[in-house]
Amino acid sequence: MGMGLITKSKSSNSSSEGWGMGFLLVFFPEEHHQNQEQETTTTTAAANKKPTNLNLFPNSSPLRRNNSNHHLLNKAQSTISICLLLLFTTLLLFTLSTLPSSAATTAAARRHLYRIPRRHLSSRPDEPSSLLSSSSDSNLSHALQGMGNLYRRGSRAMSELVVAHATESLTPNELKLFLRLFHRSTLASRSDLLLLFPSKMGSFDNTILGENESFFKLLTQYKSSNNSHSSASFDVTHFMKLSKKERESGEPIWGRRIRSNSSEKDATESTRPSYGSVLGFDVEELDPENSLSGFLDHVPMSLRRWACYPMLLGRVRRNFKHVMLVDVKEYLLLGDPLGRVRSQSPESVLLTQSIPGKHGRRTQSTRQKTVNPGIVMGGSRGVRRLSNAMLTDIVRASMQHRKKNSITESGLFTQLVGNEFVLKNVNVVVSTESVPDLSSLSGSNSKSGFLARNNALIRRGNGNLDANSVVMKHICSFPIDSTVYSDC
Repeated sequence: MGMGLITKSKSSNSSSEGWGMGFLLVFFPEEHHQNQEQETTTTTAAANKKPTNLNLFPNSSPLRRNNSNHHLLNKAQSTISICLLLLFTTLLLFTLSTLPSSAATTAAARRHLYRIPRRHLSSRPDEPSSLLSSSSDSNLSHALQGMGNLYRRGSRAMSELVVAHATESLTPNELKLFLRLFHRSTLASRSDLLLLFPSKMGSFDNTILGENESFFKLLTQYKSSNNSHSSASFDVTHFMKLSKKERESGEPIWGRRIRSNSSEKDATESTRPSYGSVLGFDVEELDPENSLSGFLDHVPMSLRRWACYPMLLGRVRRNFKHVMLVDVKEYLLLGDPLGRVRSQSPESVLLTQSIPGKHGRRTQSTRQKTVNPGIVMGGSRGVRRLSNAMLTDIVRASMQHRKKNSITESGLFTQLVGNEFVLKNVNVVVSTESVPDLSSLSGSNSKSGFLARNNALIRRGNGNLDANSVVMKHICSFPIDSTVYSDC
């Protein structure tokens, strides 16, 4: 009776353990074969051996203890094998289920990033006027990595970038005057214009799009008329004469790339004008957390713009050789100011001095030269390092001053330029020449005197002079220009 129960329990144990041996053969084939041979040898030796002791409790024998240890080992190996197999299957199913959704999400994000109306894609690259006429502020595409607005995509990749920042008090008329003179300058044919705004304003978008349309009309009419006095008003030759290196510069980095046939591209390359891109960012995109708000009670645009430059210039550091930082409200671009730094090293930065007192007097208190932070130009590496140092200096000064709002941009910038240790990796050059004022040029009777080539950069001047009326009076004196601009 007892032996029968033992035999029955053995058979039930054997049947319950057989389901895990199949997985054991997969993961441990050699070890299982060795265990099976050992069990066979042990069983044969035990059968041949004559028992010397009649014990009614076989579980206490050494042979039963060995078999029990082997069964426990087999159970553990089977359990581990099953767990590993389940884990591998779960990871495989999870990977297969997430791959299609990731691809769909990437494709959707890519379509959202480069969202351009279908009618824009049908326009040819040599027809900028048709592209602009169908543009509106609701159809603007992103400029870079889902940020900014692309108002105009240039004809080629430029090596120079003009970053013009707008203050809180800038008006649409002041922005219009800055853009109008920039589009007539030599700089418009060889650089991209990036506008940095303190906030999003629809009136600024309409102003930028309107000036782009006027620029294309002006370019088309002067190109077809071959006017002999075009150099005195609008020199179209700067937009038509390109070197071989400039023609092979590729497409701009802004917006979506337009795929065109190589034969059509070669046919229109000789007649296609050269002009840069126009795009805009607001500070919330480049500095979303307002990093200086923890150090200052109120962060004006004159200080917050320095927190946007490291991110912006860092992303495009491989695309531009020279960079200019300019104040839209204070300066007007007429010629090619970057021509003075093209032959310098990438670490060079050219600065200008602020105009002294009202009558130009120099007293003991003004002995230290004040550097104007409204205009900074030089190599991209030097300008980027200078902007990083200025941001650090703003944070340091705000922590030292009890009155946080007493910090001024001009004082900090002048102090930074005088610190040679901080700017040891930047070759700073402070020009002794002062930027001419608009009031000093408005009295010229000659048509070519106001927009002379040696006046690459001018200041708007004091508030008593209406800069817009002075400039438009000069521009509207030319026949072609008076037909292009509606406010003539």
